[in-house]
Amino acid sequence: MRVIGKGVNREDGYEKVTGRALFADDHSFPGMLYARVKRSIYPHARILEIDTSRAKALPGVLAVATARDIPGMNVVHVVIDDQPLLADKTVMYVGEPLAVVAAETPEIAEQACDLIDVKYSKLPAVLDILKARGKSSPKIYKDNNVFAHHKIRKGNIEEGFKKADIVLEQIYRTPYQEHAYLEPQGMVAVPRYGSTMEIYGTMQCPFYVQQAVADITGLDLSRVRVVQTYTGGAFGGKEDVPSLVAGQAALLAYHTQRPVKLIYSREEDIISMSKRHPAWIKYRSGVTKDGKLTAVEIEFLFDSGAYSTLSSVVLWRGIVHSVGPYNVPHVKVDAYAVATNKVPCGAFRGFGSPQVIFAAETQMNELAAKLDMDPAQFRSINLLQEGDLTATSQLLDHSVGIGDTLKAALGSSNWRDKRKGSGGTDGSVRKGIGLSTVFYGVGLGAGGKQMARAGAYVQLLRDGSAQFAVGTTEMGQGMRTVLSQIVAEQLGIPYKKVYMIETDTSRVPDSGPTVASRATVMSGNALIKACAPLREILLKRAGIILGQDPQFLIFQDEMIHLEEHPEIAVPLMKVIEDCHHHRENMSHEGWFISPETSWDPETGQGKAYFIYSWATNIAEVEVDIETGQVKVLKITAAHDMGKAINPLLVEGQIEGGALQGMGYGLMEEVLVDEGRIINPNFSTYIIPTVIDAPEFQPIIVEKPFRDGPYGAKGFGELPLMGVAPAVTAAISHALGITLHEIPATPERILEAIQAAKKANLNG
Repeated sequence: MRVIGKGVNREDGYEKVTGRALFADDHSFPGMLYARVKRSIYPHARILEIDTSRAKALPGVLAVATARDIPGMNVVHVVIDDQPLLADKTVMYVGEPLAVVAAETPEIAEQACDLIDVKYSKLPAVLDILKARGKSSPKIYKDNNVFAHHKIRKGNIEEGFKKADIVLEQIYRTPYQEHAYLEPQGMVAVPRYGSTMEIYGTMQCPFYVQQAVADITGLDLSRVRVVQTYTGGAFGGKEDVPSLVAGQAALLAYHTQRPVKLIYSREEDIISMSKRHPAWIKYRSGVTKDGKLTAVEIEFLFDSGAYSTLSSVVLWRGIVHSVGPYNVPHVKVDAYAVATNKVPCGAFRGFGSPQVIFAAETQMNELAAKLDMDPAQFRSINLLQEGDLTATSQLLDHSVGIGDTLKAALGSSNWRDKRKGSGGTDGSVRKGIGLSTVFYGVGLGAGGKQMARAGAYVQLLRDGSAQFAVGTTEMGQGMRTVLSQIVAEQLGIPYKKVYMIETDTSRVPDSGPTVASRATVMSGNALIKACAPLREILLKRAGIILGQDPQFLIFQDEMIHLEEHPEIAVPLMKVIEDCHHHRENMSHEGWFISPETSWDPETGQGKAYFIYSWATNIAEVEVDIETGQVKVLKITAAHDMGKAINPLLVEGQIEGGALQGMGYGLMEEVLVDEGRIINPNFSTYIIPTVIDAPEFQPIIVEKPFRDGPYGAKGFGELPLMGVAPAVTAAISHALGITLHEIPATPERILEAIQAAKKANLNG
């Protein structure tokens, strides 16, 4: 390999560090207006009147629009059509959009929003997911406030628990998590000639935005063009909600026939945009005295907020991963996405799995403790291996790297020596070490197979450079670089001569969302298919030049030569020039459909994902028993991603994801009072900084995926998913306690210490 497997520099790095990259707010158009949004102040209320007269009369205001001014449908489609662009008769959460304003300046637009008078009649709010399903709860969705119910039934759960020597049942809770992307939501809508609309903005799925704008404006899809600008982070938070932002800007552009820019403030973004679902999880598991899992029974609830958005598919991924990477013969899982009058939740890196992984991994550690067994040994007994069946009865026939990641992480971290004891370093400080083992289904899986496709376009130009376009998006994860490496390798040209065109709905077919760690596999394979005919043309032309059979020619060092006789060769550049001279078609498209998956919704059995990635995380901490403060010293993270197309980017993903997972486990907490988020900024919503960052030791394990580009599997989400339970396990090891709720704030740690002391006194 010339380029694959090499840590080349990021293709977009120079533009970003020099400030040349244009993000949504950097774009400007002649005659552009500025938009602002009027939002609900109540979690649940009937709208009696929206009076926009004072706002419309303000000098500099060009348009004020409410639900009645929408020319198309007042709906933002995600999975089901329950969420309006602008609230019409009822508001369902604090921060729900009621009206939008376009004005000559942002300040005038803001002032106009303040002049919109709204009369409400308050309604009872549903704020507790445990009470929401009760008969006495107000009904905000159908007759039970449940958006979705998914389940797994494998084996016989009663028989499984009868075989167990130890049965453990615990309840776990996980919080909201804010995406904290650097760039807030933002869109610019530009009306063009011929009743067309162009959208420029920060997003993960231009095709979602295209559909939403077409629905709202009543335009045909062919008249809506969406271009992704440089996107300053997303983590799932720019999958579905950019459709709301784009729809609001497009509605105003439609009425004014002038470009409209809408950029959310940080506070506005936090109170109104999606979050990771908070969860309540009841976990019951059985194990024999020699450490073999016999049964797992789980019930969990996700707090979806006011609208369903992506909750049903987030919940589905949650059940598939709820048992963990373990071989368990008897499984019963029931999962519910529950409606409440709070901000709607949606996609977040890990997509429903970090919540259940925290419960599963904590449960495994507690079972090991009850057996007086090392947690690593307990896992080695139960981890899935090649030839085993998952909880959904999927046969794992290859690329199962979990055992390799465990071995690599244990050896690199010196686990056994550090695990032998816990205790003080100086006075009140205690040290601990903990681990987690996790797996991750790559792609959309059986729950989203109708969107599991990707398109690509590649053009090889006469100067030996290439440009390509794909339907997936670069949002900071490094896709642009990795895909450029694949094109360079396929065509035999230098990496620096490959350029990715900005993602644009007018250039490539609908390729689904850039989520589920699918970009490398899906777009990578589509690019390989697009490059294949170009390779054939080049080899055929080289064969003509050399007078040789093309099937015996190979690419190497920017030459094409006879495999058995390297001296019989022609420069690749000469071949490319000759192809153009003879009017060959040097541009081609590629289309990739993911391998088949299957699912029985009644039993939760089937091939849930076409392949899995695997990881082991080991965290080392110091805990001050007097203050409850935790310092994470080191995170060792071993990951099997099939093939590291760019090892440098892989290590960066591991470090960034681990830090984000550490924040989820220790400090990140959205505070809600009567449905209102009360810490909507980064001075009160605490995320880890460089000062909090521990030493990272990323380890790459490669178990190739036979259908992946060069053996690669997706893994971008995996680095976050198992870090929180590894950190809390380390805290538990240091203090001799168990934490059943995250984040593990100093207050919760001190409470757990006091509870353990009380239990020992009583016991």
